[in-house]
This record gives sequence, structure tokens and C-alpha cells, in this order.
Amino acid sequence: MSNTIIVAGPCAAESYEQLSLTAKGLSDALAAQKRQLDYFRAGVWKPRSQPDAFAGCGEKALPWLQDIQEQYGFPVCVEVNAPEQLDLCEKHHIKTIWIGSRTGVNPFDIQEIASAIQGRDFTVMVKNPMIADLKLWIGNIERFRKAGVKQIMAIHRGFADSGESVYRNRPGWEIAIDLKIHFPEMPILCDPSHIAGNRNYIGQLSQLALDYGFDGLMIETHHQPENALSDAAQQLTPDDFVNLLLSLNFKDNVTSPAENELRKQRTQINNIDTQLSVLLRKRMEVVDLIAKIKQEHNLPVVQPEQWKKVVDLYLKESLQDNDYQDFINNFLELLHQSSIKRQRK
Repeated sequence: MSNTIIVAGPCAAESYEQLSLTAKGLSDALAAQKRQLDYFRAGVWKPRSQPDAFAGCGEKALPWLQDIQEQYGFPVCVEVNAPEQLDLCEKHHIKTIWIGSRTGVNPFDIQEIASAIQGRDFTVMVKNPMIADLKLWIGNIERFRKAGVKQIMAIHRGFADSGESVYRNRPGWEIAIDLKIHFPEMPILCDPSHIAGNRNYIGQLSQLALDYGFDGLMIETHHQPENALSDAAQQLTPDDFVNLLLSLNFKDNVTSPAENELRKQRTQINNIDTQLSVLLRKRMEVVDLIAKIKQEHNLPVVQPEQWKKVVDLYLKESLQDNDYQDFINNFLELLHQSSIKRQRK
């Protein structure tokens, strides 16, 4: 873990007490493992989809974060959406910022912030834009490089995708890997909290990111996640965060390329199995709704023409070998019989 950049902290700055308790929890839990946080994150100005959603405390949170930084000795980072916010950060000795995915979709906003940062000593973390556009992400980073920013990191937090049915955001690992190829010297971190949208998936996504060669993790933590004013489902307690770190295999611990590759593929399987389990559960929930509709309208439970469409859909995507064909046929038979059994109930 020694060479891995670790960023943690709440989704949003809610109060001084919340920030202080979270920072103390992180500091104490990490100290027990002889480790210190690289950056403490907190959203101060948060662009939200809904007008009534909590958007952070704004400028009044900066003195709180300045105190956290001085008290615990780890740099604080906040999201910046406009040039004037740089002045406020500088005033409170906060010298690390991140550019959010919503801001990242507008090159004009990025250029305004990059122009305002020129000649200043800021570290800039650039999250991927919400849309899956590698050129736009590269362009955002280039604007800060041309502005003379020496310390730049990228943060991969997934992409908005209406078709994503398990995670909050589609991971799109291939885009982040392409970015790493384009900027091999630049650290790239993964934000599994925003990809997952659910704390239950953060561990496997974190491991997958490390296996892909990411240089660090940004994970949302809160002293009482269940009471968080934003993104409560994807935040960890400080103790759970440190336990997660202890469960991960970092690059420092790799003993051979073969073991590293094997672990990557096993993590991929865990990742796929998690999504399959959720999708199968959702499928059965839809089967139950179909059963109610059929019952209300006195329709037959078994409808062969509809099931044939399902079979054709699976066979269209199947591997062309006998073992897999046997598996698919057995799986579909079990799926069909289970669906019929549920509907007859």
C-alpha cells in the first residue's frame, strides 16, 4: 500500500462536527495500521441534479476544513466549479482541488478555471466527464497542463448510463486504461464509491482498479453514513474503510505476474457474478409482476412464442462450442421452469 495514493472523506461537508468526527475516525483507524491518509476529501460546492438536494455548506465549510488540515496533518481537497472558488480555497490554505464530472462536460467552464489557476500552486485532480468521451477527458487535463499546473491526477468515477442496471455508473474501464496509456506518467485514481452507488460493491471494484494498475483510490467515508445528507448508500465508516484497505491486494504485495493476472481475472468473475445475481433477482421480480397481470386478465401462464424469443436472445450471444451450448440449454430450462413455478403460485 506504500505507493498507493489514498483519498477518503465524506461526500459533502455537512457540519464541523461531522467533518471532525470523520477525520478523527480515519486518523485513528489508519494510525493503528501505521498509515496516514494522503488526502481528506469533502464536497463544499456540490452541483446536484435536484434543486432541493443538499449541495454542501459552501464557503462557511472552508474554515472547518482548514482546521481539519492543520489538526490532522493531511491535505484537504475540495471540488471547484468556478474560478472565484479558487480564491476562497487559497485564502483558507486549501491547495488541492478536484474537477467534478458535471463540470467536466463543459470545456468553457474548464478553461475558465484553468486560466484562473495559472501561476498558482494548486494540485488538480480531474474526474472523467459524465459522458464516456476520452478526448474530452484528455482535453480537460491538457487545459490544466497548458496553464502550468505541475501536479495533476486523473480520477475515474464511471460514466452516466441509463442502461446500467446494477451499478450507479458504468465503469468503462477501457476508457480509463486508454487515458493511462496517453498519460503514462500521470497518477490515475479510481473512485469506486461513485461507480458502485452501493457500499456493498466498493471492495471488488477497488480490487479490480488496483489489478488494472490504478495508482490510488478515492473512497467516500462518513462517521455515520446512514445519516449522511447526500450519497448515504455509498459511504463507509472510517473503520469499514480501513478494513477494506486491509482486505485489498496492493501492487506492493504481488509476488508474481501470474498471481497478479489470476487475481485480476478472479476479481472480474466476482464483479460479473455480483451483477448476474442482482439481474436474476430483478428478473424474478418482473416475473412476479407478469404473473399478476396474467391472473387479472385470465391469460395462460405458459406462452411458448414468448419463451422462444427469450431462447433466441440467449442463443444469439452464446459461445459456439458444445459445452457452452449444453450449459445454456440447461440454464434456460431451469430458468423457464422456475418462472412458471413462480407464476403458478
